[in-house]
Amino acid sequence: MTTTIGSEATASHLDVRSPIDGSTVATVAATTPTEVVDIAARLRDAQPEWHAIGPRGRAEWVRKWRDWIADNTERLVAMIQQETGKAYGDAISEPGYSLLVASYWIDHAEQLLADEHPESTIPTQRLIVEHAPYPLVGVISPWNWPLTMPMLDIPAALMAGSAVLSKPSELTPLTWNEVVRAWREEIGAPDVLACVNGGGNIGVAVVDTVDMIQFTGSVRTGRLVAARAGERLIPCGLELGGKDPMVVLADADVERAANAAVWGACVNGGQGCSAIERVYVEGPIYDRFVELVTEKTRALRLGTDIDTPFTADVGSMSSEAQLRIVEDHVEQAVAAGARVLTGGKRADAAGWYYEPTVLVDVDHSMAVMRDETFGPVVPIMKVADVDEAMRLANDSDFGLCGSIWTGDRERGIALGRQLEVGALCVNDACVTNFQLALPSGGWKSSGVGARFGGAEGIRKYTRARATLSTLAEPATEPHWYPFGG
Repeated sequence: MTTTIGSEATASHLDVRSPIDGSTVATVAATTPTEVVDIAARLRDAQPEWHAIGPRGRAEWVRKWRDWIADNTERLVAMIQQETGKAYGDAISEPGYSLLVASYWIDHAEQLLADEHPESTIPTQRLIVEHAPYPLVGVISPWNWPLTMPMLDIPAALMAGSAVLSKPSELTPLTWNEVVRAWREEIGAPDVLACVNGGGNIGVAVVDTVDMIQFTGSVRTGRLVAARAGERLIPCGLELGGKDPMVVLADADVERAANAAVWGACVNGGQGCSAIERVYVEGPIYDRFVELVTEKTRALRLGTDIDTPFTADVGSMSSEAQLRIVEDHVEQAVAAGARVLTGGKRADAAGWYYEPTVLVDVDHSMAVMRDETFGPVVPIMKVADVDEAMRLANDSDFGLCGSIWTGDRERGIALGRQLEVGALCVNDACVTNFQLALPSGGWKSSGVGARFGGAEGIRKYTRARATLSTLAEPATEPHWYPFGG
């Protein structure tokens, strides 16, 4: 994920600009590093009581919060569209997905956090493994999903018994600030969740104040977060960039695969770490696949449909800087011999829109096949066979998600074991994150640890405490002094 600074920070406020037309839509008070320290202290003071009420008590507050989000969905969607330029279809998914995530942890946290009782190798000793929360968790989220991204992390951390200090992107702070405000002011929840606003200096202040940090963003910034966490000897979870491959074999359902390629590459304007960023297609179906993808991409409607829901498919880039990255990748590819079959340029309209684009005659010398584009671009490469496809799919510094398309599902699963990614779909794309029992984490430069899902997704906010109690208590033990006595 490319980290960009899209709002203008001053000593006292952030001016948030709309991608729809570049206008300033709101001003948000900026937090100072000193205020971050004070807020963190306040959260720490409240955390012990929050932990003490147990998973069921915490679930009651998270449930009320979830219900507030449900009741305010349309207002939140309008806010999301205003600060991101998303199409309504992408924006409406954010509250819906957030409700799904919150519900999962409400229903499963108690079971996943329950004490464990491993088998003892000594009959007179009883063993317990407890999952004790980090007192204060920091969550730093990016701009591409301003509600979904923090909700992937924060309900789990709260349900684990931690207090949470969150920082949204300075580019898109409005939605998350409102949702955090609701936690305290609308439902009256305990003072264990706060939001701070600002640029990189505030991110540094968060990392320097918390006991565990979850960061989502660019590889470059992720390395800095990990280095600082290492200096402080605190754990970190990192979800970083992706360059997710799609491998389409000759026996695949071409129509379904083409539909998936268009949606998977253009969903959320292509601004998602799990978006399809490169496609490898076996020769026998290559021409038909390209024809279908081009036809379907050309039919996509570009715009931000705030007042007329579902009249647009693909929204804007979230910033001028991100738009320039997409432009550069396409222009560099064309200069190196790639061909544009549709799109390929900035839209002739106000705002930061880029036309959905199909590229062919691409290769791995091009940035569009190696670096994260994060835009509505479908680069397609013909391959001779499955071996070439798998070799190219793994020829990447990234390893977040990937998909394999074939008429033989078992073969697809077997091939997937060769794919160097943390999440695999067979005959589907970009949907493992909707199965919350699955861990979600990147390989290689795509991250460290599990982002969310299953036991790993909540236990990462806890520390394991091993307890041993002796059932029989003689005056001495064979291994105590004196030796040989």
